[in-house]
Amino acid sequence: MGGVNKVILLGNVGTEPEVRHLDNGRSVANLSLATNRVYKNQAGERVENTDWHKLVFWSPLATIVEKYVKKGSRLYVEGRITTRSYLDKDENRRYITEIEVREMQMIDKRTETNQEEEQDFNQKTEGNSTPIQKDQSEKGQAEEEEDDLPF
Repeated sequence: MGGVNKVILLGNVGTEPEVRHLDNGRSVANLSLATNRVYKNQAGERVENTDWHKLVFWSPLATIVEKYVKKGSRLYVEGRITTRSYLDKDENRRYITEIEVREMQMIDKRTETNQEEEQDFNQKTEGNSTPIQKDQSEKGQAEEEEDDLPF
């Protein structure tokens, strides 16, 4: 039976993504993600700790990161912890622990551009509601009116 290696993080991007396009057509993106932990110490003072995580995204996620993610973006990621080693210029062995991201969700607030696009869409589709949508909304209102229970 195998083990489980799963990481879930929600945090803010601390560096601009570095994206490399490899000879085999794949892309890889690297960035750092900050997660914060807030607690009160024994003296009752508020303490905030920040942990930094190195994230690695392989294509097709790397392409999405390249287009849409920037420093300050808020991300929810799922992946696995990987550790690799290398020899530095002085022949000392160095270790790097990274999160290889398998799933990502952008949590950023809607930008003005997104709001403008949504307004344009709503204006274009205004008056195109289907009878089913009207029936459902009327049904919901009727159910609310009938629901006069004392609890």
